[in-house]
Amino acid sequence: MPDHYEIDNVDLKILSLLQHNAKKPYTEIAKAAFVSSGTVHVRMSKLEKMGIVKGASLDLNLNKLGYTVSSFLGVFLSKSSLYDKVANQLKKIKEITSIHYTTGNYSMFVRIYAKSTDHLKDILHDKIQKVDGIERTETFVILEETLSRSIELSD
Repeated sequence: MPDHYEIDNVDLKILSLLQHNAKKPYTEIAKAAFVSSGTVHVRMSKLEKMGIVKGASLDLNLNKLGYTVSSFLGVFLSKSSLYDKVANQLKKIKEITSIHYTTGNYSMFVRIYAKSTDHLKDILHDKIQKVDGIERTETFVILEETLSRSIELSD
């Protein structure tokens, strides 16, 4: 695969269509993008090799699965050089769904899903606070998520 390959309007159209419905068959994507289904397969393979498409995932409604408490956690590290070590420990906690290295007051920002406030307390007390390198944390319980989306690609 050439290193210099540029994304064109066909690639953007394919990605845009799949963003709206990742389960849409390539034959339907091909019709909407005015290309053959073989072209869609080749383009998607190329986009995966380039790291633009990272695979497919299932978007679950965690609330309906009992994870009714969602929160953000601001993490203060004792030293910023401990980020990788701390992040690797936090990755082992299944209720954590994202970890971000940030500027500003916090060294890290973490997203947590819990089944209750008691469950969240247990995660914080029994798991997160025991990670070496974490100085302290600040928890923000999410009352409502109004928007969660990817960037809309234009062609």
